[in-house]
Amino acid sequence: MTSVLSVVAPSGSGPSERDEALRRARAHLADQGVAPEDVVRVDVPSGAGEGATLRADVEPMVPVLQSASLFGGRQGLLLADVQNLTAAEAEVLADLLTGLDPEAVAVALVSVGKPKAVVVRAVEQVGTSVTIRRIQERDVPKRLVELAAERGLELGPEAQAALIQRFGTDLGSLEGALDQLAEAGGRITRDEILRRFKNRPDEPMWHYTDAVAAGRVDEALRRLGDLFVHTHPLQILAALENDLRRRALASSAPDLETFRQAIGARPSDRRPEHLWRARGRVKDSSLRRALGALTRADKVLKSAPEELHRVTMERLTVALARWYSGR
Repeated sequence: MTSVLSVVAPSGSGPSERDEALRRARAHLADQGVAPEDVVRVDVPSGAGEGATLRADVEPMVPVLQSASLFGGRQGLLLADVQNLTAAEAEVLADLLTGLDPEAVAVALVSVGKPKAVVVRAVEQVGTSVTIRRIQERDVPKRLVELAAERGLELGPEAQAALIQRFGTDLGSLEGALDQLAEAGGRITRDEILRRFKNRPDEPMWHYTDAVAAGRVDEALRRLGDLFVHTHPLQILAALENDLRRRALASSAPDLETFRQAIGARPSDRRPEHLWRARGRVKDSSLRRALGALTRADKVLKSAPEELHRVTMERLTVALARWYSGR
């Protein structure tokens, strides 16, 4: 198997197609023998750039592709939203791909819509490309059975139909529901599913913010996708803003009790202690960068077309996860 794979999802893909494309990309890197901790993920931002050959968000792909041997082992690169590369960035990527050492690095490119022609030609020369077709409801049962089997669950036809009734073709939400059902294990019935899930998995927002804080990017993006099904992005942004406010207060408070009073925590609330212990891991400069990013995201959500909302929140999630975890 070639070390370079391009995964192309259809233009205007929803969360299921995007999740499937990322799943195929991660599976390729795993098949190439790259450990998850040796994978560098780079999310290409939208926008035309400011004249530089490479924007700052894209630059991390270069050392992985160009100097993998310096890292002391085989590296992996997951480059997401390749369709957003500028012409200059696409040229750089194509040059790096054609000069790639396949023994040193494996590459997975993910794009929503066809990437630029120069990238397509480079992949044709050194790798392979697969296309993710738009997921229809008739496609879900087979995938649902596979996902259930991975979790040790048995799903009969009625249970499958109940899950599809609740979540449609949204594989991200279906995976979240199966994760919760796996806690009980065994055979899952239709009645249990309809009783347990009214609209979406009953998942507190702090599961998402905790994943962001811990730097678990893939989990945070999956939970963000789940929230997007039934939650307005401004509600998600408000949760991130509240989390940042608490982190800033923890950073400046002289002691835990002062911090608890500042945020109005109840005596039984243990989360302030978690934030208090984590305060030293996040630099003040990272908190300032987070505030700026949240302010920019708020402006986009309130003024830009809806098609930009998801990618804005995804980029914000990745950035916050890196800053909060010190990566």
